[in-house]
Amino acid sequence: MNIDLRHLRCFLAVAAEGGFTAAGHRMHLGQPTLTRNIRALEQSLGVRLFDRTTRRTELTEKGGALRDAVAPLLNQLDAVLTDLREGEKLRVGFSWGLPEGFSRVAARFAEETGIEVEFIRCDTLLAGLDTGVVDLGLLRGEELPKGLRGVFLYEESRVAAIPAGWRLAERPRLDWTELAQWPLVINTVSGTTFPDMWRDGGQPEIGAECRNFDEWLEKVAAGLGVGTAPTSAARRYTHPGVRLVPLAGAPTVRTHLAHPSHGAHPQATRFADQVWRAADALLTGPATVRPEPEG
Repeated sequence: MNIDLRHLRCFLAVAAEGGFTAAGHRMHLGQPTLTRNIRALEQSLGVRLFDRTTRRTELTEKGGALRDAVAPLLNQLDAVLTDLREGEKLRVGFSWGLPEGFSRVAARFAEETGIEVEFIRCDTLLAGLDTGVVDLGLLRGEELPKGLRGVFLYEESRVAAIPAGWRLAERPRLDWTELAQWPLVINTVSGTTFPDMWRDGGQPEIGAECRNFDEWLEKVAAGLGVGTAPTSAARRYTHPGVRLVPLAGAPTVRTHLAHPSHGAHPQATRFADQVWRAADALLTGPATVRPEPEG
């Protein structure tokens, strides 16, 4: 017999609701899909499970026997599957600056699935995906590296990070091309700004290099150079020695949520899809949502 669990769950929903319309709402299925599942179950068993007219849907004698036998079995199966998920975690890596609304999406996902989402800071090129310590990674860059799949969440404009003691920090606004005149502080691991991004008018010299966002802020504060960061950084990070100045004409910063193309956590795609659907609420500042999967 070619019987799937979805056939039995649909059958129990119709039996409990006493009709296809109410059962469809309960199962979040259209009535044609629900009808096909019931018909497939009846054909596999070779018996009629419901007496259907235009006014009523009632269990046949054999339908009632199947309901009484199957309902406790599926309840027991659901309990076993729920217990298996207890203690399971989905690990999400990030190098710096989680979006403001990320924790709310993670909490909702945990309520729906019973799987806790754990955020782990990883100062590596792929936010922990390259070392295998996380299941998904929040990555900033134009495209996803080879071997990863994921969703594009949004893109942000940039601000300039200027040492507070420099006269340049007193400007109300700066242009991208102006920054090429000053030494650049580069975060070589998780940064988003590099000299080759200035294609016209010369490239900035490298004033200092570092390996994470905190070091980057400190080196800018020490006057070793300037830098740029997404606008969300201006809301999330402050330093008395750094002034964040609006920046015009700069390339945007794209943000993805990625997981391995092969061997990913079974819930990785589901979580990524849920975050993608909430992308427009992740940031309180200006962002452009581009709802296409990538990778």
